Amino acid sequence: MPERRARPERTPKKHAWRRQPPAGAPAPAEPAPPAPGREEATPRDVPAGNGRTGSIVQSTLYRDGRHIASPGSLAETFRQLRETPEGMAWIGLQRPSEAELLSLAAEFDLHELAVEDALEAHQRPKLERYGETLFVVLRAARYLDAPEEVDFGELHVFVGRDFVITVRHGAAPDLSAVRRRMEADPELLALGPEAVLYAILDAVVDGYAPVVAGVQNDIDEIETEVFRGDPEVSRRIYELSREMVEFQRATRPLVGMLHALMAGFAKYGTDEELQRYLRDVADHVTHISERVDSFRQALTDILTVNATLVTQQQNAEMRALAEAGFEQNEEIKKISAWAAILFAPTLVGTIYGMNFDAMPELRWVLGYPFAVALMAAVCAGLYLIFKRRGWL
Repeated sequence: MPERRARPERTPKKHAWRRQPPAGAPAPAEPAPPAPGREEATPRDVPAGNGRTGSIVQSTLYRDGRHIASPGSLAETFRQLRETPEGMAWIGLQRPSEAELLSLAAEFDLHELAVEDALEAHQRPKLERYGETLFVVLRAARYLDAPEEVDFGELHVFVGRDFVITVRHGAAPDLSAVRRRMEADPELLALGPEAVLYAILDAVVDGYAPVVAGVQNDIDEIETEVFRGDPEVSRRIYELSREMVEFQRATRPLVGMLHALMAGFAKYGTDEELQRYLRDVADHVTHISERVDSFRQALTDILTVNATLVTQQQNAEMRALAEAGFEQNEEIKKISAWAAILFAPTLVGTIYGMNFDAMPELRWVLGYPFAVALMAAVCAGLYLIFKRRGWL
């Protein structure tokens, strides 16, 4: 493990939102009063212990991998860190106020662009270095069993020579578990802020595994629903595809980020054991990214198959309707043919049934046989005609 340098007295640097103290003045225990017309950038005092309020989740000081203090406010954290040689502060925030972030920026000389990103959130995963400070944006994910959907959170991490600041937007990831893991392994924690960054990356990547398992289960269910002809499956495919787009945006940049970290191992003197751990995380990220890509392709294929099945079903229904219409046509033809056949004798009988004295053949002896024969001849003729045309 490389020997850590002694922590020099921190001197405030010029900053856009901090008033510069006079030259040679000692560093104040509390932030300087704000300039007229400028919003006060003092930290919010938070009670120590489990009764913490506000956005400060936990503020802890470590030395040589051991927990030494849990200050109750940011100002107390700053003061104790200045008084602790070889110390490291780990400050966890959740949806912090602007005043809190500006106070941290003034104390640790955080770049204003990184602070702006941490305030606004909704950033893409990225890794940027501002001087001695590393700024990392991560997109965590968790699978919600009840609604069967993926919930995304956002995490911003500032890593300096003797501090780690985490700014969380969302429920994931659970950094308390990361903190417990690191405190249970003082040898790893003694490697400093880079080790904490590794543990956070590892926790975020490990959190992707249940999401992958849940999505795989959803895809299996969707395949069953597709071939079962569920009418709601198209909507489910579309919603899951959108989630996979978000998941891909969260995981794909991590591959390049971790390779960038690994490229700086020699330059920044990263511990060899920590290098192995980070390579392992990079392998896991690559595997997860490939799985997410395969999920997107699978959902695209399933959507294509579903569209084909729906088209086939619609064609089958249209063919059934056409066949039903054809059969109905045939029945109508038969009814129409028999109606025409029966209409002929009715017409003859109606004409000869009119009792007019001047009607021809009215008193003819062969009138009745002639009328019956005429009816039979007309009916037989119509029957033959309809039979030849296929109506009967």
